[in-house]
Amino acid sequence: MSRSIDYGNLMHRAMRGLIKEVLADVAANGLPGQHHFFITFDTMHPDVELADWLSDRYPEEMTIVMQHWFDNLQVGDEGFAVTLNFGDNPEPLYIPYDAIKTFVDPSVEFGLRFETQEETAGEETAGEEPPAPAPEPRQEPAEAAPQDAEVVSLDSFRK
Repeated sequence: MSRSIDYGNLMHRAMRGLIKEVLADVAANGLPGQHHFFITFDTMHPDVELADWLSDRYPEEMTIVMQHWFDNLQVGDEGFAVTLNFGDNPEPLYIPYDAIKTFVDPSVEFGLRFETQEETAGEETAGEEPPAPAPEPRQEPAEAAPQDAEVVSLDSFRK
């Protein structure tokens, strides 16, 4: 069996590290200028912690806004905790970085989107064995670009 570089997971790990670094700076120094974040996350992730009424209201995903009022922002290696205000009810949340689907700072037109395996691969039926892997394609010369490669351009996020 040949080994390959998993660029998708490497990039996701790097992008989650960026989110961790940004949140750690905000926890230490506050939000600078007009910066604010829209963070969408999977409420069904096993390590997400939120009030029952919030998980009932948002059974699949939820978007939070960190802008004018948030409290107790604590940034860890696996995720972050924050208290947000929902209709004058402060609620603590814990969001693992792996649960994050999107992270956007509209003040500087910056955004990250995480694709999950379920979104990019076909669904398997419970109890069925996954199909046998297809034979690996023959390697093309270095100058030939793969047809299904996804190129991420950062230019659209720059001012």
